[in-house]
Amino acid sequence: MLRQSGIFRANEPVVERVMDSLDLERERGITILAKNTSINYAGVKINIVDTPGHSDFGGEVERTLSMVDGVMLLVDASEGPLPQTRFVLKKALEAGLPPIVCINKIDRPDARPEAVLDEIYDLFIDLEATEEQLDFPVVYTNARAGIATHALRQTASNLKPLFDLIVEALPGPLADSSAPAQFQANNLDYDDYVGRIAIGRLKSGTLNPGLYTLCRTDGFRQPVKITQVFGWQGLKRIELEKAGAGDIVAVAGIEAIQIGDTVADRDDPRPLPPLRVDEPTIAMIFSANNSPWAGREGQFVTSRKLRERLFQEQRKNVSLRVEETDSPEAFKVTGRGEFQLAIVIETMRREGYELQVSKPTVVTREIKGAVQEPMEMLVIDVPEEHIGIVSQLLAARRGKMTKMVHGGSGRVRLEFAVPSRGLIGFRSRFLTDTRGTGIMNALFNGWEPWHGPVQGRSNGAMVADREGMTTPYAVFHLQERGALFIAPGTRVYEGMVVGEYSRDNDLNVNICREKKLTNIRAAGRDENILITPHREMGLEEGIEWIAEDELVEVTPQSVRLRKKVLKQNERPRKREEND
Repeated sequence: MLRQSGIFRANEPVVERVMDSLDLERERGITILAKNTSINYAGVKINIVDTPGHSDFGGEVERTLSMVDGVMLLVDASEGPLPQTRFVLKKALEAGLPPIVCINKIDRPDARPEAVLDEIYDLFIDLEATEEQLDFPVVYTNARAGIATHALRQTASNLKPLFDLIVEALPGPLADSSAPAQFQANNLDYDDYVGRIAIGRLKSGTLNPGLYTLCRTDGFRQPVKITQVFGWQGLKRIELEKAGAGDIVAVAGIEAIQIGDTVADRDDPRPLPPLRVDEPTIAMIFSANNSPWAGREGQFVTSRKLRERLFQEQRKNVSLRVEETDSPEAFKVTGRGEFQLAIVIETMRREGYELQVSKPTVVTREIKGAVQEPMEMLVIDVPEEHIGIVSQLLAARRGKMTKMVHGGSGRVRLEFAVPSRGLIGFRSRFLTDTRGTGIMNALFNGWEPWHGPVQGRSNGAMVADREGMTTPYAVFHLQERGALFIAPGTRVYEGMVVGEYSRDNDLNVNICREKKLTNIRAAGRDENILITPHREMGLEEGIEWIAEDELVEVTPQSVRLRKKVLKQNERPRKREEND
């Protein structure tokens, strides 16, 4: 769309996935932050906002939907609607936005556009779409070739049918330029030259540099001055002398502005309703790193720096909550899911922060004296031979199968209702048992009464009992006790978790042991040391694996697992838990 609207010069190099500009987004192939661009077609300016699909980043979706007048649902012609499709579409339909449907990748050899269209209708009905929303127009595209058509058997040479459909089917902004100015901040950015920048949509009136009133979400009002107003031309941010109602703009000069605040007319301030987002469901404790090697690899290591960074993240991310705890070194961070919190941690470590995080726990609430917990709708796509093991895994985690669909290709799509806490640590076990062939997606699905105890990790940990360098000799003799997480030649400290023990209790091990040297040599005396490849524990895998008495130590260069109490003689012995 950007190419065919003339945004890029003829000789301008263009990277793949231009909207996914963050390093993390390119590495993982997902959208994490909502971003906007604009194109001009036939004299009409079209603002486009790209939202994340993963439910953990729902805060981005909810605040973005308040900026748009319609939605384009993009569905793969082979895969059909995915769980994340359901999440974003549900929010769009609830907001009353008119949809158009684009079925992409019609050139795939396994494309089934007619069947996918039926699935889309089923999804709309399932999400209680109105009659007007169900009467959506459809366009078929091959994005790689840059063509679109209204009918599968029609030939096409460009995306003109798609552009025409957007202009005809989606309404323009219902905005009044003569009314008092109303601009709501939906996103925040920072520039070294102009300071804090607020991005949002101008609901009514006009906006230009000058004096206005800032209406905060807590009811407080204060006079402010806008120094610059920016708009978008393609992917470039350009300075504007004046913005009109309906434009998506960025304003600079208001340091005190927060997400959801309204910049209103100076003489007639009219605040807009605050943004409403779903409550977070998963909590973790972030604390300053206190391991024996704290401060060796990171630039920001104190609790003061950690606190500043977390509260800064809360200001930008409306679905995140940060609370103080009894300890000045630790902070409770709640979000939508493990994945969202893992992305926050990964971003911080890349910025030079050192910290340690606890096992995720669910946020419960009490209604009429009964404890309620968050539930997830889990959608799993696996080969048929793995149905039994997946059902068995989820039954132990209080999961109930609600739907099973045979696609006819040897794979089955299963739907389960599972407590959120039952999915903590589930992904790694699921991938292992399905030999990496399974696909899973979870979606928040309301609150239900507490389901009782859920089976956690059944294996104990192998814990280093001294500081030193791991040796091949020690690793060789320990690998029969369980799965090791580190390779020979790795430095360890006392209390560091080095592997998963095959039994349910913890085992303190000397992984630095060297072979005793003697002056006696005999044929066949030496053993041939064969070392099994270790299991690499990344950030997400570590967060899922740890138990209540363990932490993940995160630095810019390393991710280590450790016990909360490092000294072996101070650590309580692990007792068998009774349900």
